[in-house]
Amino acid sequence: MTERPFVADGYHPIPPGKLATVVTYLEMTRRPDRAPRPAPEGYTLEAVTAWPTAAYKALYTEIGWEWLWSSRLRMGDARLAARLADPDLRNYCPVKDGRRLGMLEMDHAEPDNIEITFFGLSPAAIGGGVGGWMMDRAIDMAFSRSSTRRLWLHTCHLDSPQALPFYQRLGFVPFARAVEVFDDVRLTGELDPAAGPHVPLIRNARRPDGV
Repeated sequence: MTERPFVADGYHPIPPGKLATVVTYLEMTRRPDRAPRPAPEGYTLEAVTAWPTAAYKALYTEIGWEWLWSSRLRMGDARLAARLADPDLRNYCPVKDGRRLGMLEMDHAEPDNIEITFFGLSPAAIGGGVGGWMMDRAIDMAFSRSSTRRLWLHTCHLDSPQALPFYQRLGFVPFARAVEVFDDVRLTGELDPAAGPHVPLIRNARRPDGV
């Protein structure tokens, strides 16, 4: 397999209609030596065994609207339904008063190398220790399997500025970076133009030199 070259030093224009972000990959190779956090009052973590695409996208958008989560919105319903039905994908939601207030998605396609593919909370659940409790549950589930040698995930600079230090506090260690380029879904209609207010929406992009 030919190794892809690294991006050269310097500025690299992004095509019109696209966004770019720096992705940081983090990993954990053993269970941290600490007691797991108890569930916040009123919360349970429930496995989702069947997830209609409309309900999934509604929660996904609620969680990721501010941070421009978009990969699942760009899939199309048939492809998304197939992904959610993948037996290697495990989905969980923190639930309070019957309402799903976040998502934890774990990919077990490689039993010894488990990926947390999505992790996030609805705005109503942020604070109060819900995130730390949910991540402790994810770590516990992963390392309760004797085959697990690594748990890993990634975040990017479009995400909450609290995300990267949160993962590091819980024991994840950064090991790689990448640049991701993707469609700005505010322009293609999957998200409304007000989403991701910290990232300017450019409708008529030009070259950086103004030409």
